[in-house]
Amino acid sequence: MEPSVLTLSRITKRFGALVANDAVSLDLARGEVLALLGENGAGKSTLVSILFGHYVADEGSITAFGAPLPGGDPAAALAARIGMVHQHFTLADNLTVLDNILIGTEPLWQPFSRRRAAHARVRETAGRFGLAVNTHARVGELSVGERQRVEILKALYRGARILILDEPTAVLTPQESRSLFATLRQLVTEGLSIIFISHKLDEVLAVSDRIAVLRNGRLVATRAARGTTKDELAELMVGRAVVMPTRERRAAGATVVAVSAVHARDARNHALLDGVDLTVAAGEIVAIAGVAGNGQQALAELLSGMLAPERGTVTLAGRALPAEPRAWIAARVARIPEDRQAVGVVGDLAVWENAISERLRTPAFTRAGFVRRAAGRVHAQEVVRRFDVRGSGIDVPARSLSGGNMQKLILGRALSVGEGATPALIVADQPTWGLDIGAVAYVHQCLLDAAGAGAAVLLISEDLDEIFALADRIGVMHHGRLSPLRPAEAWTLAAIGLAMAGTDGAAHAA
Repeated sequence: MEPSVLTLSRITKRFGALVANDAVSLDLARGEVLALLGENGAGKSTLVSILFGHYVADEGSITAFGAPLPGGDPAAALAARIGMVHQHFTLADNLTVLDNILIGTEPLWQPFSRRRAAHARVRETAGRFGLAVNTHARVGELSVGERQRVEILKALYRGARILILDEPTAVLTPQESRSLFATLRQLVTEGLSIIFISHKLDEVLAVSDRIAVLRNGRLVATRAARGTTKDELAELMVGRAVVMPTRERRAAGATVVAVSAVHARDARNHALLDGVDLTVAAGEIVAIAGVAGNGQQALAELLSGMLAPERGTVTLAGRALPAEPRAWIAARVARIPEDRQAVGVVGDLAVWENAISERLRTPAFTRAGFVRRAAGRVHAQEVVRRFDVRGSGIDVPARSLSGGNMQKLILGRALSVGEGATPALIVADQPTWGLDIGAVAYVHQCLLDAAGAGAAVLLISEDLDEIFALADRIGVMHHGRLSPLRPAEAWTLAAIGLAMAGTDGAAHAA
């Protein structure tokens, strides 16, 4: 048994009446991969935020390599050789790889930069751990997988011996994920210890040595990865057996949305969409795969009235709509945006206000120019109940919700278009991003039910398991171009991965 390098003892953290962590005790051995699992709001993010110094625990203690770790001080965590790779990368796109790695590592009063020695050390570290990257390239020019390597290199350059990885494969292609796992194996061989946070149970079982499960802020179980199963872990996470819904293939109805030869550019004249053709029929789920930043968000904005095409046509139920979100909402287009914090909710508004925000000007919630607060609150309570939005009530600011619960609030708002009504089109952009397996099962069932009731569903996702589970047809976006849509059965995982990387995957189709 390897010695413990990290010990968390009875860590407790409260936010008002909410107990985010309740006397959690964990240890991490040298050369071990410890997976941290839990449903949304279980306390995972709070726990690692305490470990990395972003929060201060109300009770409990942490020791790293035998020494007490001061609370609330990220610099102390770095000095204790703890590194963290966040799900959203913290890199400066306009700087080179080397500059990003060196930021904050040299004193301001140092008369000159030791770039040559630093460059040699970065290259040596990259070679040793299989983290190949061009140190002279600007980060903005790198793929998502390359950016993640830079983040890991940043931590290793600073001497990290404990590495926290938060949802590390969320935006990677299958090939990039395999490369990451090879890097993790090399890190462990070199004696590093890893805390691996993920909702993907197959990856957790493949990568980790032990698995710790949090539920409602408490540690409910630890398991050796060898000998446990996905079903057992899912049940431990949510407290009940989880059955993932499956798509029943059925004939599609009439075309609901049609996109023909659409080109679009942003305010700086950069191409966003390049000759995109797309149709989605009633009762059909069309999935768009792709690495983030290849035009998927522009496509979602196009079909939400937020982006006007430069050329080409877009019709909904046979008629063109102006690039005005209000017109698309009135036409029963439900939107689940990719960026839930910046676009999906207004963080300073209450949960109940966000629940009615897209239908605020309808008679259901406004009369004679005044908001019908009672009706809005009743509607919000129903959304919170149906979609299991967990928090401190409907009067708290939406920003106080965990990421997963914020996503469930957005989903509930999108699908609750009126009594007995079904959206004509659902634009679901990363609808289960950051959700636990129980919540994913519920969201999938909601999308399947909506399609079964006649809605056309455009699913934009980087989760290939999700795409294969739900889609009738699949296309891949790369540099603003959309591949021909083919039946889900005509694709293989390898073909989609190649297409996501810009290689024609047609030859590898099923």
